[in-house]
Amino acid sequence: MSRPVAASPDASQDWIDHSALDALSLPRRLTMTPKKLTDQSRTLMHVAVGLAASMEVEAILLLLDAPSEWDEIRRLAQDQKIIVAADRLEQVEGAGDFGIPVVLLEMPESPVHEKLGQALLEAVADDLLAAGASVVALYSGFDADMPDSLSVIHLDEHLGRLTSRDLRQLETRVPLDTLKTVVDLAVEIGREGREGKPVGTMFVVGDTRKVLASSHPTGFDPVKGYSRKERNLRDPRVREGIKEIAQMDGAFVIASDGTVEAAARYIDAPATNITLSKGLGSRHWAAAAITRATNAVAIAVSESNGTVRIFNNGEVFLRIEPMRRAMKWKGFDFERPEED
Repeated sequence: MSRPVAASPDASQDWIDHSALDALSLPRRLTMTPKKLTDQSRTLMHVAVGLAASMEVEAILLLLDAPSEWDEIRRLAQDQKIIVAADRLEQVEGAGDFGIPVVLLEMPESPVHEKLGQALLEAVADDLLAAGASVVALYSGFDADMPDSLSVIHLDEHLGRLTSRDLRQLETRVPLDTLKTVVDLAVEIGREGREGKPVGTMFVVGDTRKVLASSHPTGFDPVKGYSRKERNLRDPRVREGIKEIAQMDGAFVIASDGTVEAAARYIDAPATNITLSKGLGSRHWAAAAITRATNAVAIAVSESNGTVRIFNNGEVFLRIEPMRRAMKWKGFDFERPEED
């Protein structure tokens, strides 16, 4: 699970907690040759700082693949807040010595837009950014060897009412990166359907043993017999395969690491003391019931309109409309009765 790393403004202290490195059997000081800032990088930093000042954004987000001249970056940033995101510890070596907070992604094979999205979610979850903030992102969009692209990202257009407290509450049950992968897949299913037809389905993520104990097969399980690697949702081919079999009755059971443990499961958990809005069908009641009976998070896709609802502790926690532009995470305050 990706974790933000708290930076120490004290240059006399190491930039990351030693106990974390010791637990991972990693060296306390990593060795990777820092990249010197090019003229292009300096120019882009100047532009990023200018944008940040003129648009009153909260921070500049740097997506890097190697340690850099952190002192120079800190100087170029002037008074602007800097956040650095990278896939591995050695790529951000020394950033904390200059008071630059770091977000570790552990997504080396993912496209840039997914890395940026994950970095923003993690930054909000760790209170490095407010959910409604605006950010200037500097990253390598075309040339992998150096930053060459700038984007201004308004988080309220991507996260809506989602707050850092919301994220932390969900992450106590399911790793945030796994949850995001499943939710993005559910939104795609709700938006696209399959072969022109709407598809309703459900994913139950986390607390796998209890979920399996509180459910039973509806019949044929299409994921049975495959290796864990062949069932992990981080593989785009696996996600496409799940879209195909999402038309089957029953729920998908997803482990915390993103592995599909079972498909076509009927939920046996009782719906005692659960209250939902009118119009929500059996799929949503099952999602509420399983999250009340276990520590799992459930994601239900409505067949009638593609709306995705995230259930936590027996209640609808968030609702996501199947928009074709950047999705919004909406609250449940104005829920309208709908047919499933």
